[in-house]
Amino acid sequence: MKTSDLIDMLSADVEVVDRRMVLRAMAAALAAGTGISICAVLVALGVRADLDRPQAVVFVVGKLVFTLGIVVLAVIFLVKLARPVGERYRPMGVVLLPFVIIVGLGVLSPPSVPGAQGETMIAGEHCRECWLIVPAIAMVPFALVIRALRRGAPTHLIEAGALVGLIAGGIGAMAYALHCISDSMPFVVLWCAGTIALCTLAGAVLGPRLLRW
Repeated sequence: MKTSDLIDMLSADVEVVDRRMVLRAMAAALAAGTGISICAVLVALGVRADLDRPQAVVFVVGKLVFTLGIVVLAVIFLVKLARPVGERYRPMGVVLLPFVIIVGLGVLSPPSVPGAQGETMIAGEHCRECWLIVPAIAMVPFALVIRALRRGAPTHLIEAGALVGLIAGGIGAMAYALHCISDSMPFVVLWCAGTIALCTLAGAVLGPRLLRW
């Protein structure tokens, strides 16, 4: 068989690649992961009881905006990294922008917390609850997004895994914000953002194993 004949045979009846397949799989994974996470928090923990106060609503909305911003930015770059040429995009500087903003707000916020309250805020019950619950909630969206990403062809596996962990941690923190009653800026910086960072690190470690071709 001639080389030209072999090429013609291999190129015959080639199916068109669906460029939106990964995007649809990612959207479904995000919707399912977010829905399951929110339902788990509402059923197991319940929504915070003080949402009749405008100040409480403002803090909840602020936490949701922070976590949603993380998820949206990470998803944008993760979709790009799902393709082999996606390694040209260097997303970490951009996806860290919400963290920079929240840390800046934490530094600028007045230190008006009394001593006893400050100690409770740094090492109290809600802090330990946040460290335990957010990663637990993040497991479901992490698994779903990993499954969706495997339908693509990522080549930069550490970075892709880190973005998956970032997304999962952001979704977990977003769901937990509906229950959490700790509204101080230091709490959000130390525990909410810190827990998301922990999920990101876990994603970077697990990514090469779970996304390997």
